[in-house]
Amino acid sequence: MSKIPIAIVGVGNCASSLVQGMSFYGHAPENGAAVGLMHQKVGPYSPNDITVVAAFDVDRRKVGIDLSEAIFALPNCTKVFCKDIAKTGTIVKMGCVLDGVAEHMAAYEPARTFLPLAKESTRERIIAELKDSGAQIMVNYLPVGSEEATRFYVGCALEAGLGLVNNIPVFIASDPVWAKRFEEKNLPIVGDDIKAQMGATVLHRTLVDLFRKRGVKVERTYQLNTGGNTDFLNMLNRSRLASKKESKTEAVQSVIGNRLSPDNIHIGPSDYVPWQNDNKVCFIRVEGRLFGDVPMEIDLKLSVEDSPNSAGVAIDAIRCCKLALDRGKGGVLHSASAYFSKHPAIQLTDDEAYQRVEEFIRGERDS
Repeated sequence: MSKIPIAIVGVGNCASSLVQGMSFYGHAPENGAAVGLMHQKVGPYSPNDITVVAAFDVDRRKVGIDLSEAIFALPNCTKVFCKDIAKTGTIVKMGCVLDGVAEHMAAYEPARTFLPLAKESTRERIIAELKDSGAQIMVNYLPVGSEEATRFYVGCALEAGLGLVNNIPVFIASDPVWAKRFEEKNLPIVGDDIKAQMGATVLHRTLVDLFRKRGVKVERTYQLNTGGNTDFLNMLNRSRLASKKESKTEAVQSVIGNRLSPDNIHIGPSDYVPWQNDNKVCFIRVEGRLFGDVPMEIDLKLSVEDSPNSAGVAIDAIRCCKLALDRGKGGVLHSASAYFSKHPAIQLTDDEAYQRVEEFIRGERDS
């Protein structure tokens, strides 16, 4: 039996990087920190202690095949850093589409978008699969804007008795109603909306927090992002972005000191550039005033492979969720959520969140 059996909803680029990482770090030296890991160990758990025992998708190129093959199937386009993935024995099962696939995606070539199967699964089948698989934690990797689909799968997780790591900007951990449901079931939850390892949001937060600490008044700022993966294609439908923009904007506003008016802060996806594939390019600009009311400005460009950047955090969030299960702790894990997510129930500075996560891992803090 796996030490950390998980179920993945959405076998896209982020899931691909996570599964590759579980294998890649299986060969990491125990006596030193492996490159790219925030924690070699989280409690007693290494990255390769995680095993995917159930997986759901709606793309006909992924459903019905072993997860080791599905993570490399189109439209996935992330960097392959560990290609020799052994057969997992976990066959990707058909899920439910609901609002998980935006209508405009049908206008693009199949290599870039989903090819859904006609026959969907049912709530009863998904719950049965979760129970039969022995999964202990659900990891949500649905597309941005999948409000109905996320709530559907989270309901299935609760029914099957699974904890949750919610990596997308649909508000579950930060919604008191959902948080209470997990607390009543004594199941842990980390979320919402994963904060990448070295991503646009954490860099933007660090910059404006530095301004605040150094006495520089932030007057206006923006964050513009482009990418060529399915996530960016999906986000061309602006109606799916309300929660995403709120999540990213609040992550910056929460550490800025004096909050900016909506006209002076713009954070959000900007455009889909197909040839970028899974590479994300981010432009951050911060304008402020320092000593003597003298103006200054910073422009920053970040270029990073989007999905490994996400997986570097998810692999710790999953292990923290498992620690909570081991300790019989249900409800929102506030320290892990504040450190690993853009839209936690309680916003903390990254320094404070880091300290609290370390205390949680050592067992000095309940949540």
